[in-house]
Amino acid sequence: MSKSPVHAFAEACRVTTGKGFALSHYPTDDNGGLDLGKKDGEAMLEATVARIAEQQGRLYADAHWSVLCIFQATDTAGKDGAIKHVFSGVNPAGMQVESFSAPSTLERSHGFLWRHDVALPRRGRIGVHNRSWYEEVLVPRVQPAILQGSSIPPKLLGPEIWQERLEDIASHERYLSRQGMLVLKFFLHLGEEEQRQRLLARIEEPTKNWKFQAGDLADRSRYADYMAAYEDAIRATAAPHAPWFVIPADRKWLARLLVAEVVASAMESLDLKFPELDSAGEAALLRARDALAT
Repeated sequence: MSKSPVHAFAEACRVTTGKGFALSHYPTDDNGGLDLGKKDGEAMLEATVARIAEQQGRLYADAHWSVLCIFQATDTAGKDGAIKHVFSGVNPAGMQVESFSAPSTLERSHGFLWRHDVALPRRGRIGVHNRSWYEEVLVPRVQPAILQGSSIPPKLLGPEIWQERLEDIASHERYLSRQGMLVLKFFLHLGEEEQRQRLLARIEEPTKNWKFQAGDLADRSRYADYMAAYEDAIRATAAPHAPWFVIPADRKWLARLLVAEVVASAMESLDLKFPELDSAGEAALLRARDALAT
């Protein structure tokens, strides 16, 4: 059966090798040549969300696989909204969402993967990480003072630390995939001008004022540095078993549709089945039915 144009566009966002990768190859306002408007896109999203809900029921019943969706992006790129809409049809009992901000004192006293590991989804569940272990090769890399203020032994803080951490992440994701975890990583790729407009909206619209933080402008001034760090991270960790999806994020409705299509298609590829009873189990069901019929 032929795949839809939306599926083809989502596949074009997939990155499974760092060879030749550059963010400049992925325009933030790309529409994939789709003849699709916002209204039709939102209707398609609703249908795709239903596919995810169907697969989540099978995932929970099968209880062999787990799914980890990692969301990374600059400020205002729409991570929260994407998570809200894409997983709106999922039974909350079958998923968990974790949002990671600056690490606590306890978290800093462990290795950088620790706080993320303890939040991984168990078999049968979908886990969503709003920011992830990738923060540790982004924020302190762009703002070196953060790393210098850590409790890591000073002799381990050389320039090679970023490559070492990326190697650790790549190895860890390989390990997770070998344990039956479907790892999907999304970079919501937002353009600099679109980010400016969204930050202005946070200032000018009273209902969005609470979202604005003084640090947003400081981070925006480092936009190019963050893009370079993201590019390096994606290049070093993209793999068939843990692919990145560079999602054009200038149109929120399209970004949500693409993320949903990736999740739905990836889960469908697992060929999840509801457990089947053996002859003894079927006989027990028949006896239970007879008992209830009397």
